[in-house]
Amino acid sequence: MKKIIVLGCGMVGKAMALDLAKKHDVTITDISSDALILIKSKNPKIKTLVLDVRKSDELKNAITSFDVVLSAVPGFLGYKTLETIIRAKKNVIDISFFPENSLDLNALAKEHNVTAIVDCGVAPGMDNIILGYHNEKMKLTDFECLVGGLPKIKKWPFCYKAPFSPIDVIEEYTRPARYVENGNIVIKPAMSDTEYLQFENVGTLESFNSDGLRSIIYTMPHIPNMKEKTLRYPGHIEYVKVLKESGFFDTKPISINGTEVSPLEFSSKILFKEWKLGATEPEFTVMTVSVTGTENGVKKKITYYLYDEYDAKTETSSMARTTGYTATAAVNLFLEGLFSEKGVFPPELVGKHETCFNYFLTHLKERNIHYRKTEVLI
Repeated sequence: MKKIIVLGCGMVGKAMALDLAKKHDVTITDISSDALILIKSKNPKIKTLVLDVRKSDELKNAITSFDVVLSAVPGFLGYKTLETIIRAKKNVIDISFFPENSLDLNALAKEHNVTAIVDCGVAPGMDNIILGYHNEKMKLTDFECLVGGLPKIKKWPFCYKAPFSPIDVIEEYTRPARYVENGNIVIKPAMSDTEYLQFENVGTLESFNSDGLRSIIYTMPHIPNMKEKTLRYPGHIEYVKVLKESGFFDTKPISINGTEVSPLEFSSKILFKEWKLGATEPEFTVMTVSVTGTENGVKKKITYYLYDEYDAKTETSSMARTTGYTATAAVNLFLEGLFSEKGVFPPELVGKHETCFNYFLTHLKERNIHYRKTEVLI
């Protein structure tokens, strides 16, 4: 039994701690004592600790005795938290999905003899793992990921709920989207190139450009065409564009009766109630990951399809399951010695190893998360 510390007791952090506690000694931390009380009611064996990860010395002291750290802090805290963990010479799996480039910490991780597996969720995460695996077997020309997490019940006007904070969702709608076309990086506004697509189990969804390629822009520069798009119910993006164009997502404070107010923070507060996913609210995750290329002289397109729903039995959201259990797979395969290279590793550099790729799929299948593979010759 290994000692694991989970940083962040949100919806995903809680799911990961409960999963890991089945075979490990788990401690979970959060700045909120209320969140920690809730997980204790689910599993009293899980130890809890109130911790502010922004206080670097306290964070270093907290993680000293653990075999591995699992970071699930909000994105805006992620990079600095990861840097602190690496400086403390602790191995780490990270799903904080911060906007900075994690590879900038690669030299530091090597210097401190640390293994850091980052972006280890569903997307980024499993899509990278699939890409890394097939990149070893094929000469790839195209990669595409379409992904969305949505409520089963559509509530006007946004028809959207999220297991994380609105400010992180808004980041998807404001950060310019990068994709690769004919070997060149193309930058377009987020929410551009919208199109309607049909999905099994779901029906019609709307896709749009988002900045989801992240590390593979740097680790897979030989693939000439790569794109990631986010999925929402039809009509959602039009409402969000109205807010964006009207200035509701601006970061520069405005003065209201002598009080400085950030439009973005104000909008996040308003949207929190509208977008917050209820603890037992039915939702689903849908994703297709496609790779196209040549294998043994044969041109083919391989597609993986994921459809997963809220688990009523364990009261675990699909987004927490598909994201969190990918990360717990990474924790376990690291602790079992299947991956021990030193440095910062996005998932595609872990999934390239067939043993690791199969471990992820088996781990997820055991938790009733299934990636269905289809292959078409071109």
